[in-house]
Amino acid sequence: MHSELIDTLIVKNQSKIIFLIMDGLGGLPVPGRDETELEAAHTPNLDALARKSVCGLLDPVGYGITPGSGPAHFALFGYDPVKNSIGRGMLEGAGIDFPMTAKDLLVRINFATVDQQGRVLDRRAGRIDDETNRRICRKLQEQVRLDERVEVIFKSVREHRALLVLRGEGLREEIAETDPQQTGVLPVAPRALVAEAGPTAALFSELIRKAGEVLADEAKANMILLRGYACYRRYPSLAERFGLNALAIAGYPMYRGIARLLGMDVAPQTDSIGAEIEALRQNYAKYDFFFIHVKPTDSRGEDGNFEAKVKVIEEVDTLVPQIINLHPDVLVVTADHSTPAILAAHSWHPVPVLLAAKTCRPDRVERFGERACIQGGLGRMPMMYLMGQALAHAMRLEKFGA
Repeated sequence: MHSELIDTLIVKNQSKIIFLIMDGLGGLPVPGRDETELEAAHTPNLDALARKSVCGLLDPVGYGITPGSGPAHFALFGYDPVKNSIGRGMLEGAGIDFPMTAKDLLVRINFATVDQQGRVLDRRAGRIDDETNRRICRKLQEQVRLDERVEVIFKSVREHRALLVLRGEGLREEIAETDPQQTGVLPVAPRALVAEAGPTAALFSELIRKAGEVLADEAKANMILLRGYACYRRYPSLAERFGLNALAIAGYPMYRGIARLLGMDVAPQTDSIGAEIEALRQNYAKYDFFFIHVKPTDSRGEDGNFEAKVKVIEEVDTLVPQIINLHPDVLVVTADHSTPAILAAHSWHPVPVLLAAKTCRPDRVERFGERACIQGGLGRMPMMYLMGQALAHAMRLEKFGA
């Protein structure tokens, strides 16, 4: 109801909105420390900004639900993360700008190492280099064939990750993922999860067998694991829903893919957080909505490295004045989800958010941190409501009703 209502109230103007997203920002204390990674970081600029802002906590999907990056980002941009749940395969395809069609079933491949009995030794094949990945994809493309009514496409992504596309009529996505999520066991069979998916599951069984034969002479990447089956679907863009001319500044393919799926232009890849801010400055006059994605906060959290995550947050803080100096009408700083270093994984914990605008009602939050933000004026709310808040503060929503 809320999202549909927002769509009917849009007013276009010249305001500028910036979303600075520190992936996996939310954290937890570790033994010997009484603070989260964000609370432990020295962040004078974010703290000063928080004192002028309205703050709170956001739940990406729902209380107690640990979100993947896909649904969390959909929620950030005002899309219901449950109704718009998307398979990782489609995100990978969009991330490499693969030209998808209505006949496509897209799947993420993990190249893996298996022993002679087929048990998984390494789910990521030692994180093979990109050139090896490209060579193996060419090899599979040349040698793997299925039913003549189904086209098979292999595309390299990065390291151990690739994209598999089956193109044909009547394909179904309700197939069990074959990645067992642990080593020392056999891959899971690609069984049909609904009866109608039986023929598609049989195609995948044949494809996996043939891929294993083709890759048998590879030292590391001698098997494929399949994840995130997704039939192509089209999403209404930010321009269609909110009248926004949007630019995404992100390095990792998946986040670039999410942006493309939602109709954003995507800036050329950059190699540092500082370069992302420079891309923002260079493109500031051309767009009115900016999505800046900072990946290393999440990566260091998944590494279980508390101190390294703290340093990434501190690096971002030093760049905040450059964003403020552009004088955006609305500046939002938050995360897509929490990745506490102590868990080395995504978690269900809500993420801190600050919203700075001339029209905001400042609260009494003095520092940008999880415990401080729960006392903020936004309280604790579903993440999908954040976009409505940003649009309202940018004066882009008209009054509802008489």
